[in-house]
Amino acid sequence: MTDLIPWAQDTRSATFGPITIDRHDPRYTVLSAKGANKRITATPDSFHVVGSTEQVVGAVTEAARSGRRIIVRSGGHCYEDLVGTDHVDVVLDLSEMNAVGFDHERNAFVIEAGATLLDVYRTLYLGWGVTVPGGASAGIAFGGHVSGGGFGALSRRYGISVDHLYAVEVVVADQAGQARAVIATREADDPYRELWWAHTGGGGGNFGVVTRYWFRSPHATGVDPSGLLPKPPSTVLTSTVLFPREGMDRDSFRALVRNFGRWHEHNSDAESPYAGLFSGLILFSPQAAAEGPDLGAILFTHMDGTGENAEALLDDFIGAVTADGPPEMRMPTTPMPWLYSVRLLAELQDDETNRQKVKSSYLRRSFTDSQIDTIFDHLNHVGNDGMDTSVSLQSYGGAANLVPSHATAVPQRDSVMRVLYMKTWTDPAGDVANLDFLRALYRDVHRETGGVPVPGEVSDGCFINFLDTDLASEEWNSSGVPWHDLYYQDAYPRLQAVKAAWDPGDVFRHALSVQAGEQRPGR
Repeated sequence: MTDLIPWAQDTRSATFGPITIDRHDPRYTVLSAKGANKRITATPDSFHVVGSTEQVVGAVTEAARSGRRIIVRSGGHCYEDLVGTDHVDVVLDLSEMNAVGFDHERNAFVIEAGATLLDVYRTLYLGWGVTVPGGASAGIAFGGHVSGGGFGALSRRYGISVDHLYAVEVVVADQAGQARAVIATREADDPYRELWWAHTGGGGGNFGVVTRYWFRSPHATGVDPSGLLPKPPSTVLTSTVLFPREGMDRDSFRALVRNFGRWHEHNSDAESPYAGLFSGLILFSPQAAAEGPDLGAILFTHMDGTGENAEALLDDFIGAVTADGPPEMRMPTTPMPWLYSVRLLAELQDDETNRQKVKSSYLRRSFTDSQIDTIFDHLNHVGNDGMDTSVSLQSYGGAANLVPSHATAVPQRDSVMRVLYMKTWTDPAGDVANLDFLRALYRDVHRETGGVPVPGEVSDGCFINFLDTDLASEEWNSSGVPWHDLYYQDAYPRLQAVKAAWDPGDVFRHALSVQAGEQRPGR
């Protein structure tokens, strides 16, 4: 395969961008509504669509020196209003920086920040038979996904995305507003290594503009690209179990959720025969307008189909989760090529037509029975009025827990599940009611720790890629634990030092950005 390295001569800078689109341009409305969360509309003075690192340097320098607030966007999947706030003057759009290829000079795969997950997986797999373990949503771009850690269906087998990150190119700005591009690597003698480390889970929009990443697994050797990143399984067994709401009472609901959690407590070692399993248990509110049966829950599972007794292991897993649970409808197990299984997950997850609110947590062990009952009560509350609410528990652990907590900026390295709380709706008039409903659900699940998942026996904080500004509100976080400790824990002071060193003028900031010192006005 011909290597794709347009950055070698930066030829695209002569043919694409930078394009400035202001409010009078008909393209403005397209970019304004680009985000996945339709509750948020970006309304800056202008959008700058760029095609090269050089163009990013120019745009950042111009904005910083003129005192204009700049925010960066790659895929537009941020669930909070970081690009639509009135304080933003310029949105820097990286979607056209989407090249994927192999860089022989660094002996690593290089991916530009605007490249979307599914396109990256397809190019890496069809070109070299490898992949980067990460999420499944087709439209999410690598720029923000990787900087927050990046996890997905292969993380129990191969770890999270940043466990394979070799280098990152970041456009940073000095105190005077002059921007420049810096390439930081994980090499121990790299003077910029702390900047690399900050992008292994520090989140996007904190230190500069990520323009491209390089990936090579830490223990990979040789120069053959096909041996430098993980190889996904050739075959994946996919399974779906449906749980109709009819017949799902409190006791059976509790058994189902408890079984899923306890199974992960006991089967999340990296050497487990289940390292190749990724599963999600999605719990739903009543669907008043749903077509077909009203489902109370769905259990989906993707299992490495190449291992010995893979189908029997999958059957045992499903049996363990469904024991004493509600009535079920199990769909036939279907083997499919890995790349097709990724597309299937994307189809199940992607919905870019609704208004949304999202919250998250890590779990070190199963929810308590009290927490499970709280979820049941909220999802089935008559005041929910048929609005779409879900609580999704997803497999974690395995190889993701082999990396020491201080080695990257992701401190959650002993959790076995991640939880995503989501509410979606279509009518803007329902914003207040829907937001309050999800906030109350989340608060009550974590009532014993001040309404948030304070790290402890059960919980282990929150996932930075699911930003939640409520964590900075005393109304919804009464724990006394600041929002940054929920995301970063002991890593936060180190991130603050990186912020002070690389963004002394606080050019890159948002509602939950890393702060070098006291919070500044206008965040």
